[in-house]
Amino acid sequence: MAADPILLPGDYLDPKVLPSHPSKALKLGPGLLHIPPNSIVSTVAGRLCTDNKKNAVWVEYNSGRYIPVVDDLVIATIHHSATDFYYASISDYSSNAILPNLSFEGASRKSRPQLAPGALVYARITLANKHMDLELECVSASTGKSDGLGPLTGGMVFSVSLAMARRLMLPKPGEQGQLVLLEELGAAGASFEIAVGRNGRVWVDSKSVKSTLAIGNMIQRTDQEGWMVEKQRIMAKRMAKEIS
Repeated sequence: MAADPILLPGDYLDPKVLPSHPSKALKLGPGLLHIPPNSIVSTVAGRLCTDNKKNAVWVEYNSGRYIPVVDDLVIATIHHSATDFYYASISDYSSNAILPNLSFEGASRKSRPQLAPGALVYARITLANKHMDLELECVSASTGKSDGLGPLTGGMVFSVSLAMARRLMLPKPGEQGQLVLLEELGAAGASFEIAVGRNGRVWVDSKSVKSTLAIGNMIQRTDQEGWMVEKQRIMAKRMAKEIS
């Protein structure tokens, strides 16, 4: 497999590297800018990533601040509530996002979820405009179902770099980004649930506090120490034995 192209700010993309889904419009992600009529240029330095299934392309790079993008999945913390909305935090030093309390699967005036300050939700960004409040939802716009979104109960949240969050969300992490840790943990028999937010938050739940902490800390160490594939496999097998 050919290596993913490395881009510098101002580099123009070769049309040959773009995905070409027959029925979906090309979606540009972080780090890319469309210059009419047909040019796409990198705005950051990083590795070009593509998702042929979603017909999406973006640049994987590490930055210190999360910039909201429509359709991003994020882990948000409920700050407070109002009559029709929850106000939730998705990152430090930024304004709270609005989460309508009817934007949950099956929610109604009488059956809407009751979320206390500090509660966690897995949500999708539906509006990201610097002139308007950020908005979230916990249902699919097309089906009205949760599709895995909604309140996160139990477990713990761990902070990772934005680049690590993107790597964890790749459809085949072993192919792009060389991240095989979670696959190896599952193959070795570890039982756990995980939700990854583009805002650099990872929620992990397992059968015990000990195993949850161990898995979360291992994800953070992989991020911080840059473990290669073989090291990830060794550590995953060792961890699975310890928490089984």
